[in-house]
Amino acid sequence: MNSPSGQPSIELFGITIMEPMVTFTDLWITAVCIYAFIKLVKLNKPGKVHQYMRWYFFVMGLATFLGGILGHAFQYAVGLEWKLPGWLISMLAVMAVERASIMHAQPVINKTFGRVLEVANVVELLTFAVITFTTLNFFFIQVHSAYGLGLVVLPLHFLVFWRTRNKASRAFVLTVLFATLAAFFYTSEIGLGIWFNHLDIAHTVMAISMYTFYRGTVILEVMKPEDILEEKGTFISAVKDLFKNQKTNGAIQK
Repeated sequence: MNSPSGQPSIELFGITIMEPMVTFTDLWITAVCIYAFIKLVKLNKPGKVHQYMRWYFFVMGLATFLGGILGHAFQYAVGLEWKLPGWLISMLAVMAVERASIMHAQPVINKTFGRVLEVANVVELLTFAVITFTTLNFFFIQVHSAYGLGLVVLPLHFLVFWRTRNKASRAFVLTVLFATLAAFFYTSEIGLGIWFNHLDIAHTVMAISMYTFYRGTVILEVMKPEDILEEKGTFISAVKDLFKNQKTNGAIQK
């Protein structure tokens, strides 16, 4: 059976599974997300930021599970339109991590700007959801993720890191930068062969990214006024500090 990625199908117990490794690596992301969700629920940190991050992992886990099962393994049976549930639910996950980032950055951004970001958060979700639903084109899922992670999560957490040298925000910034590799492998279609193709590599990058997001969430704390540095330094110095494994100030310092 031909698959969109060219990965051969296999048969288990008389059931045909299309793109088996792509399915497996999708479910790998699911496993990391559910693990993170369970651990964070047990940790039970208070506040809306942590609430949104718990939802992020749960919703992304659900999205990648549906994506693996309906979008890859049994797409031949259900049709292309059944990719939509995983796609649309993943957009909700991106919305959740955007929301968490906006709330985390509130001590260092203008309140009006924060409200604008919150409204834009909803508007861009609805816009891209409608476009994706009507076109059935994964490209718009990529654009939505690029906007959410690249233009909201990344700059907000970098700003927080610049102003506070916050350890959790450092983890988020580095994770988003690393996650761009997934988009590179997906668009370039560079793989290691038919049994570990570009989708498998992209999914593996995403699974690692989910775990590092989780590690950042574990140390994420509500910032206090005293955490904001009087001398934040230059942009270049902040970038240099970003790539240094150093202790940080404030309540999150261990």
